[in-house]
Amino acid sequence: MKESQVLKEYENAGALLNGHFVLSSGLHSEMYLQSARAMMDPKRGAKLCRALAAKVNEEIKKDIDFVVSPAMGGVIVGYEMARQLKVPSMFLERVDGEFTLRRGFEIPKGAKCLMVEDIVTTGLSSREAIASIRAQGGVVVGGACLIDRSGGKAKIGVKLVSLASLNIKTYAADKLPPHLQDIPAIKPGSRGLK
Repeated sequence: MKESQVLKEYENAGALLNGHFVLSSGLHSEMYLQSARAMMDPKRGAKLCRALAAKVNEEIKKDIDFVVSPAMGGVIVGYEMARQLKVPSMFLERVDGEFTLRRGFEIPKGAKCLMVEDIVTTGLSSREAIASIRAQGGVVVGGACLIDRSGGKAKIGVKLVSLASLNIKTYAADKLPPHLQDIPAIKPGSRGLK
């Protein structure tokens, strides 16, 4: 699947938004990709994740025992990726600000895990998820996401496979360009929710 086709899927789902957004990373952007909207249609979700799973198999070339995703954004994508890869899925949740497994999930010592996100911007959530997987005894064979907003600049400590890699500008709150300064910011992400 070409990057233009991935973006078209997001557009068709009403998941490619323009305005002034505060991302989970705290950075500001004039474009937001709402993967939950893209994954809302099971056929679209399966199509996107089937293409990403094929790319993972082609580029990572390692056995995968589990797909592990950070909540919230990675849960649906992780589940569908696990379905496509024919392995179990589990997700990490923040407890006191740290990712951990709950709900009876356990990673057997030495299990080969693929960390799956919906969107990567700075790679912070991915790095935190990978650290948690390793702390629980898992071996992280790679990472995958639908869209890498960093254009390949985010470093997560393992190979990151993305369905689309975009270089979408982000700004620190104190360095907003003039055209964003007068637009109220919306924070659509899940980090910091209680």
